[in-house]
Amino acid sequence: MGSLDEFTLPVRLYLKTYRWRRIDPVPWTPLRRPLAESRLALVTSAAFTLPDQEPFLDSLGSPGGDSSFREIPVDADLTTLTESHRSGSFDHEGLHQDANLGLPLDRARELVAAGRIGSLNGRHFSFMGSITAPGRLMRDSAPEAARRLAADGVDVALLVPV
Repeated sequence: MGSLDEFTLPVRLYLKTYRWRRIDPVPWTPLRRPLAESRLALVTSAAFTLPDQEPFLDSLGSPGGDSSFREIPVDADLTTLTESHRSGSFDHEGLHQDANLGLPLDRARELVAAGRIGSLNGRHFSFMGSITAPGRLMRDSAPEAARRLAADGVDVALLVPV
């Protein structure tokens, strides 16, 4: 477990004064079928984009955070993803070296091939992390992504926070 001492002074001060939201009860739905028969979608907050997609806005372009999302197709080549997460609170190098750290699509493909997961959804979603004003995210973007996943017949969404 990390310590606040690992962060710069401005980040420590921000984290100490940030009004964290509590969600109670935590939304949870038990699986309706075994994982080996389920369709999986990945949802990341790594702010990944494909070369033909608009990058996520930085804090100057979207105060409080860019609440939009990008669709990542199941057949995407992860080596073409660009990470534009705005947080300076972690080392981004690992994500640059292996996008599976933030969007484990190759690992999920392996699990499907091994019969551990039934199938992968045709699209996955990438959001920007470090949204300090999550109202638009909670009101607009997250429900829209959830509607799309439900329309796709997704049984399980694996959230990969970055």
